[in-house]
Amino acid sequence: MVKGRLKSTPRDAKARPQAPKPSRVAPGSRPARNDGRGSRRGAPSGQEPRAGDAAPPPGRAPRRDSEAHAEGGPPRAGKQGSAERAGKRGGAERAGAERAGKRGGAEGAARRAGAEQSGAERTAQQRRSAGRSPDAARSPAGRGPRPGGGAKGRPPPERAAGARGGAQPQRKKGDGPRPTEQADASLPRRSGRVALVGRPNVGKSTLLNAALGHPLAIVSPTPQTTRDAILGVVHHGPAEIALLDTPGLHRPRTELGRVMNQAAREAARSADVIVFVTEAPDPARLPRRVKEDEEGPPLAPHPGDLTLLADLGSEAPVVFVLNKVDRMRDKALLLPLLDAFAKIRDFAAIVPISALREDGVQRVLDEVGKLCPEKDWSFAPDELTDRPTRFFAAEYVREQILRATKAEVPHASAVQIERYVEPTGDGALHIDATIHVERPGQKKILIGAGAEQLKRIGTEARLRIEELVGRQVNLKLWVRVTPEWRESLQRLEELGYNKGDAS
Repeated sequence: MVKGRLKSTPRDAKARPQAPKPSRVAPGSRPARNDGRGSRRGAPSGQEPRAGDAAPPPGRAPRRDSEAHAEGGPPRAGKQGSAERAGKRGGAERAGAERAGKRGGAEGAARRAGAEQSGAERTAQQRRSAGRSPDAARSPAGRGPRPGGGAKGRPPPERAAGARGGAQPQRKKGDGPRPTEQADASLPRRSGRVALVGRPNVGKSTLLNAALGHPLAIVSPTPQTTRDAILGVVHHGPAEIALLDTPGLHRPRTELGRVMNQAAREAARSADVIVFVTEAPDPARLPRRVKEDEEGPPLAPHPGDLTLLADLGSEAPVVFVLNKVDRMRDKALLLPLLDAFAKIRDFAAIVPISALREDGVQRVLDEVGKLCPEKDWSFAPDELTDRPTRFFAAEYVREQILRATKAEVPHASAVQIERYVEPTGDGALHIDATIHVERPGQKKILIGAGAEQLKRIGTEARLRIEELVGRQVNLKLWVRVTPEWRESLQRLEELGYNKGDAS
């Protein structure tokens, strides 16, 4: 953004000296006059004259800046003696305070030295009792700022367009899971794939982002926002947890819906641990008796949750997560609901959370980490996902479509990356993307009047991509009408939805 200059200050204007204020002249004295050569007539001897200054009155010493700043003005005549006496008393008081401060400082230094010595002895004793050295375990990195730069956060340059679409996004320096307790070196390392399974719009993607400390997956109030199984890696103590955010299982109406359900079920079948996510009931939809604390039948599980739990196999352990508990003021109303779910299946753990407020997420990771199999880690500590940045560029464009449009447009739109060129230097990343819709009316909605809607979508998506890759991005968008693309397996494969894998 180019910043303009103020109109009242021309570029080549020179500062003009202010007109001098007339000074009072003592009777019988001659005021100083400027002779045009930078000197003053009548100026006191021994004082360097300055152009534009008025001569001080005779008989009064010129005001010194130090005096004016300290006292708020020039010293007054007749009060110099009292000022000197007050200064002497203040000096004596300050000297006494300094002597007392020295004594207190010596005593404080002695106390601090003793405290440091005792603290060092306690630390050494704790290390001896724990039987490990400070370097035996590596603590997880604390949560840092949102990604937007850094050597580790920038994918390696891509030399050809469309090769892989960028390397896998990595954690920036300081990013990662929130601080947890250090892993004991005597504990074996664990690593497992954990599938987040549940109905649409129950908060699975929000839970993934909260666990990563990174807004990797797109989220929106629109159901069926997630269309692919997205993997995010969390290193939590001795456990490496590969979280798989799956599409919400639903009753499909299109071929795309069937492909999404297939991806979710495949992720659940191949997972070492399953996290079944459901949501607390919306208070606005509760019966009046519940709002008024009247007695009656307790809250019952959602029928869709019962169907999904019946479809889950019994091979992998299941952790039950009740999300959005912040909706209910009286948490006691949720106890009968949790008891009803506990009677349906033998869960490894039941954890109520609020993923949006990041409350209870660490406990979910604690429970899941215990259930992961014992084996070496498969990902580096700075790896965030196995997906390339090209995939997330398309997802972030679709995220802005979901937020900017309503009705059928979000479900009927798909984004395809046509060109992805990352330079070898510090130049900009160039991305050309095509938005596919099914009808001409949907195309008009996406473009908007004067193409303002499409510009807004492109601007927000570009900022989101720049946050991920840590460099400038040039994003160009086109809208194309592709009739019935959700019903064509060939089109779904071209758009990357029917690959037959869950990762």
